Order: sequence, then C-alpha cells, then structure tokens
Amino acid sequence: MSRKTNVRHFEENLNELDTLVTQLESNQLSLEEALKAFEKGVKLSQECQSVLTQAEQKVQILLEKQDGERLETFDPELNS
Repeated sequence: MSRKTNVRHFEENLNELDTLVTQLESNQLSLEEALKAFEKGVKLSQECQSVLTQAEQKVQILLEKQDGERLETFDPELNS
C-alpha cells in the first residue's frame, strides 16, 4: 500500500472511529449494536496505531540518516 493510500486510509479510519464513539456515547444503540460498534472501533484503532508506528519508524530512520543521532525515548512523566 502506498504512503498516500496509508494516509488516506488512516484519515478515513480515524473519522469512522470518531463516528463510532459518537454513536456509542449517544446511548441509543442496542447492546448488540454497541458490541459490534465497539469491536469495529478496536479494529480501527489497531489499524491506526499500526500506521502511526510505521510513520514513527520512518521518522527515526530519516533523523538517524540526517545527523547520525538517535532519538531520545519520550517519557511523559519527565516532560509534564
């Protein structure tokens, strides 16, 4: 899958995930519909995370090639 396709797919998945969250928060779905929506949301979330992980790896590779430096590990507790 090309990079543009990944980005478009990511954006579509993110929009669909947002729609599912809105539906779940509305409390107007039956239990069965809510479970299906939740299951789909988990799948979409995993797909989005995969694309983000790939993007992060590409950034790390580019930065290492540019400066020969390694990225520091982000620690949210130290940076808050």
